[in-house]
Amino acid sequence: MARYNYTAYKNGTSDIVKGQVEASNLREARTEIRSMGYTPTSIIEENTPVKKEQKGSKKALAKMPKMGLGEQIDFTSTLQILAAAGIPIIESLLFIENDAAKLKMRQVAAELRRQIMNGGTFAGTIAKYPEQFGHVYIGLVKTGEDAGELEKTLDRLLDLLNKQSNIRTKVIGTLMYPAFVILLAVFIVIVMLVFVFPVFKDMFDQMGMQLPWITEVLMTMGIALKKNWFFIPIGFAGAIFGINFLFKWKPSKWKIDEYVLKVPVLSKLIQFSNFANFIAVMQVAYDAGVPILECLYLANMTLTNHTLEKRVEEATVKIQQGQHLSAALRATRTMPKMILFMIATGEQSGRLGDMLGQAVSYIDKALDNIIDTMTKMIEPIMLVVIGTIVLVLASALYLPLFASYMGM
Repeated sequence: MARYNYTAYKNGTSDIVKGQVEASNLREARTEIRSMGYTPTSIIEENTPVKKEQKGSKKALAKMPKMGLGEQIDFTSTLQILAAAGIPIIESLLFIENDAAKLKMRQVAAELRRQIMNGGTFAGTIAKYPEQFGHVYIGLVKTGEDAGELEKTLDRLLDLLNKQSNIRTKVIGTLMYPAFVILLAVFIVIVMLVFVFPVFKDMFDQMGMQLPWITEVLMTMGIALKKNWFFIPIGFAGAIFGINFLFKWKPSKWKIDEYVLKVPVLSKLIQFSNFANFIAVMQVAYDAGVPILECLYLANMTLTNHTLEKRVEEATVKIQQGQHLSAALRATRTMPKMILFMIATGEQSGRLGDMLGQAVSYIDKALDNIIDTMTKMIEPIMLVVIGTIVLVLASALYLPLFASYMGM
């Protein structure tokens, strides 16, 4: 029997309690804590005292490259296939280390294998690298390893990673077209201002007529940009830096996150793309036997919109105080009503896992419809934008010519 120190919430309240239980393994410890009316948030085995190291002898954690989503999918897929074949984790990592096509995967496998051979567990080792694997990945692997179902957990993780990849591809694909058109429009405007408008200056000066204000403004801008051409790359770099800063600086990002939820159609895309990952993680974690509060904790990490994240956190507090999952999520006023109905039905029938799976399928279809609608809306909007730019540039060039012709 081993001793485990735990931190937990007392059911029906938000009170945090700490204590110690004796159990033969971590799974039994978790069961024992729940039987006392607590919801555990942390369970750590009490270890024997570690000898103090001399000053300066502390070993730094080995560096590990960060894998992209595609590399994580390949890494997890290989582990799942080998685990299904009954191959131990050490040998699976050795295979990846020697035969993986991508260098990052070989480096990650080599470091994980080294640490596991020194006495670590797979879940415990990847837990040291949250930036590389993410808290959701780590939490699910730990649950699967504790339950002795690592193979099933890897299979669930693979489905989850593939779903996240599909959602990302859909959203990026939707935004690529308008981004390309906007960049092309900016490039055309700069070329016209710098190379075309200054050519017409001498001709307009010889005409000796008062130029329309739009021609005067664009002509002045073109001449200034031609003389100070270095401002063009500086402006592009500044725009990229400014946009990146706005989306990374927390106060501005939070304001943007709040504003986009008020924009028609775009708000639906943000909501459904966020909750697609949220519900998928909830379903995978719940099927793996993770308590509902821990499911919410893991799922909330997938939300990229700060406003949605804060509202789900508020719902989590209500659930800790004894409120039902569906009622707490309904109070956030952010989750689609059909999803709430499915969750409520699952709670009442005792088939929450099945209904979460149905909710995942519903969100996928709804997200496809939203993306199709946005794509159909974007095309005419981009045509209007391009048409307006062409009209303004053409008007600026030809209005003086028309005026001269009419005055002849």
